[in-house]
Amino acid sequence: MTILIFAIAILAVFFLTVMAVDCNRFVIRKYKYKSAKLQKDGTVILLSDLHNKSFGKENSKLIAAIRKINPDMILVAGDMYTSISDGDIKVAQKLISTLAMEYPVYYGNGNHEYKTRLFPECFGTMYEEFFEGISKVRVRHLVNEKITLPEYNADIYGLEIGREYYKKFKSVQMKPEYLDMLLGKPDETKVSILIAHNPDYFQTYAAWGADLVVSGHVHGGLMRLPVLGGVLSPAIKFFPQYDGGEFRENSSAMILGRGLGTHTLPIRIFNPGDLVVIDLCQNKKKTGVHGKIFGAL
Repeated sequence: MTILIFAIAILAVFFLTVMAVDCNRFVIRKYKYKSAKLQKDGTVILLSDLHNKSFGKENSKLIAAIRKINPDMILVAGDMYTSISDGDIKVAQKLISTLAMEYPVYYGNGNHEYKTRLFPECFGTMYEEFFEGISKVRVRHLVNEKITLPEYNADIYGLEIGREYYKKFKSVQMKPEYLDMLLGKPDETKVSILIAHNPDYFQTYAAWGADLVVSGHVHGGLMRLPVLGGVLSPAIKFFPQYDGGEFRENSSAMILGRGLGTHTLPIRIFNPGDLVVIDLCQNKKKTGVHGKIFGAL
């Protein structure tokens, strides 16, 4: 019994140490997306699920890593702050504002931004204050709308779906017609890049016509195990199908970031934060995606 207790204690210390380290570091993961419809190459940074985490003073480490990459644009897939009463927005606001003074930023809402907008009786003016602050710099906030980048021959859409699609313990079916209602039909002659916080509906996004989907939300499954992948999703599903990385559905691709911060359950085990880099590449023959881990901080 003494040996068993000792072994359990050693394991507990080990996992707590890994969690403390992984909650305070991030890795850079690089992906390459190729499309025959693209008319220009470019480098994209994908940020998601910061939840007010700061890597260094005022996110100096994160900003330094992004500056070293020197992207052409930044896509934000939501949940940069956390929807708690009297919650802090300053960390996320400062990061986005700093980056937007140097790069074009396209921001799609996550469920936390959406929640603070829906329930001002609980969250006050958090939503308005956050977006008013970042609207003073080069941030395009996309709420069920698109912006066209003619030089790339691409449309960037920011999707905000209803709260019913974030229910725990159960999945609500989503049909492509729902996206038609929110976004209209995509232009098949252009690359349609969809910022969609919740990756669970990737098949629907693909059926709608998204060429490239960028998502977050799942935090890599909190803890990652060899072969099995992420352990738990925000919908309280064990070993979710979409936990992080790259996925394909017919001619559509999804790049799912594992996020940068935590909330509610401050757990990251074998699962550091994720700074995602996507190289957009012209290709006359292929459309696809390929990724790898590039480095760690």
